[in-house]
Amino acid sequence: MSPRARRDAEVRLHGVNACLAAFAHRPDDLRKLWLTDANIPAFKPVLTWCVQQRIGYRVVAAEEIERLTASSHHEGVCMALRRRDPPTLVDVLAGLGKDEAALLLWLHGVGNPHNLGAILRSAAHFGVRAALVSDAAALSPAAYRVAEGGAEAVPCVPAADVAHTCDRLHRAGFQLAATVVRGGDGLYEKPLPARLVLLLGAEQTGLPQALTARADLRLRIPGTGAVESLNVSVAAALLIAEWGREQGAGSRKQGAGSRDQGAGSRE
Repeated sequence: MSPRARRDAEVRLHGVNACLAAFAHRPDDLRKLWLTDANIPAFKPVLTWCVQQRIGYRVVAAEEIERLTASSHHEGVCMALRRRDPPTLVDVLAGLGKDEAALLLWLHGVGNPHNLGAILRSAAHFGVRAALVSDAAALSPAAYRVAEGGAEAVPCVPAADVAHTCDRLHRAGFQLAATVVRGGDGLYEKPLPARLVLLLGAEQTGLPQALTARADLRLRIPGTGAVESLNVSVAAALLIAEWGREQGAGSRKQGAGSRDQGAGSRE
């Protein structure tokens, strides 16, 4: 394999919790590790694995990791991992029990890595089963870092065909809830369905009409009206948390690999 092909077959992650979670979930995908002296204690099990499996690692200066990651927010570590094909919606649905309560997200056009990462962090904390996205391969290293391990616990599933995806979700017993600024039901007015897909759109464009029209219900987060809407990651956290409260989400643990599991990140 040429060096270019090898790079294309890998993804480089950075951030302490993101890298530790990736190793915990898929150690066989690890291809190379770079870290600073300060991170040696936290990554001792990873270094032991590298020695046992003859995987290359280097202790380098922070400037070298910044060059490798093209980011100043690397937290002193970078991992090269084998790039995985994202799961399909069929895979996700096949893993659910027939009458099992489950929450999915449909993030249409949410591409800002800070928003996407923060949403995945909240999703992992409350046991969301998957996030449907326009392009799962576009989940960037920055989004992985902000997710603090949540991207390993909540798979991103491609969902390009709106009509086909909606039909499949309805056949699996899910109701779709579009989030709206005005109108609709207040989040706390009625119980949420046990099988629910929350539809969230990009902050500037919102949800496309083709998707909103297929929703079974519309949800609004009540507030003072002093601002038009919430940041999408904050809105997602409130919606997910309410569904989790109603379903008793604490009984289902996913281990997102984060030391501090508070959610929310502004653009």
